[in-house]
Amino acid sequence: MSYPMAKDPPPSDIQIRVNSRRNNSVIHPVDQSDSAPASATPSPFREIKHFKKWVTWLIPLFVIANTIVFIITMYVNNCPKNSVNCIATFLGRFSFQPFKENPLLGPSSSTLVKMGALDVNKVVRGDQGWRLITCNWLHAGVFHILANMLSLLVIGIRLEREFGFVRIGLLYVISGLGGSIMSGLFIQSSISVGASGALFGLLGGMLSELITNWTLYASKFAALLTLLVIIVINLAVGILPHVDNFAHIGGFVSGFLLGFVFLIRPQFGWVRQRYAPSVSARPKFKMYQCILWVVSLILLIIGFTAGLVMLLRGFNANDHCSWCHYLSCVPTSKWSCNTDPASCLANQIGNQLNITCTSNGKSGIYVLPDASNSQIQGLCVGLCS
Repeated sequence: MSYPMAKDPPPSDIQIRVNSRRNNSVIHPVDQSDSAPASATPSPFREIKHFKKWVTWLIPLFVIANTIVFIITMYVNNCPKNSVNCIATFLGRFSFQPFKENPLLGPSSSTLVKMGALDVNKVVRGDQGWRLITCNWLHAGVFHILANMLSLLVIGIRLEREFGFVRIGLLYVISGLGGSIMSGLFIQSSISVGASGALFGLLGGMLSELITNWTLYASKFAALLTLLVIIVINLAVGILPHVDNFAHIGGFVSGFLLGFVFLIRPQFGWVRQRYAPSVSARPKFKMYQCILWVVSLILLIIGFTAGLVMLLRGFNANDHCSWCHYLSCVPTSKWSCNTDPASCLANQIGNQLNITCTSNGKSGIYVLPDASNSQIQGLCVGLCS
């Protein structure tokens, strides 16, 4: 904040010119004659930095952490030892599972469970509630983590620069938890991993931030329309198979409500009175901002408490909503939405392993002495897919 030596003019001569917060966070109280030539008397009006620009470091750190966790997951997976066939075998123990087992170029499902994937059965009956958090730091494959981390950089860096690492860090983590709770209530026959719930929380936060800080935006409706199109497209992708759209929806709703709590901005009238004392006093926040803050906080507390209680008691939301499964996958002639885990009958005779998939009746004979459980599971997934 800089204060020029000249005497300030009367407050009645002051105007506030706002540069869009997207490009510049500085608010300039200026005289109506600020377009005077440079040779004129220097402007006596102060330049006020209204919104601080933060240095972004947390979001890049999140990207690094997710990448390290994925590398560790691939190391633990050790495909050459635990599977019959692997992709990119030149990578050694970092090679990928077969495409039929994991088309995203990643580890096996058993490895993901070992690393902390969301498995509702283990959360409810194994008292492993920590999986609701750890699943947000795991990814199913190279394609999965690339898509999520690129999105996190694009969305997260802008938000952290505007609102700081504390608020955006909390928004990210809590939204991820909200996505996990929603996923656990609806998807109970398969595991779930990925940062998508937290990412959709950031999108939801952007939307609520636009609404609660509506008066700060110049092109309000254009910004709203653009953001809504992005959100709708991303949610529409969730109806494809093997995509956990319930995590997306839960994360988005959590982030949307959190945005009203964490991302609220003071109104400009309050800013002006700080630097022009004779201006009539105005409250720091508008009434609608305060109402949204209180309502959102209440809904968050009720929603998270009820969701956790129902999940830990083994509540299956599909039993009470016969159509809700279409929110996560819409079956077509091109794909199936069956999420039941692969189940096979295996019979080891000497060096010969006979496997039969119980869902489609396909069978296979493999020369594999002393097959491990992970090897049998990988072959079973290939037969049943």
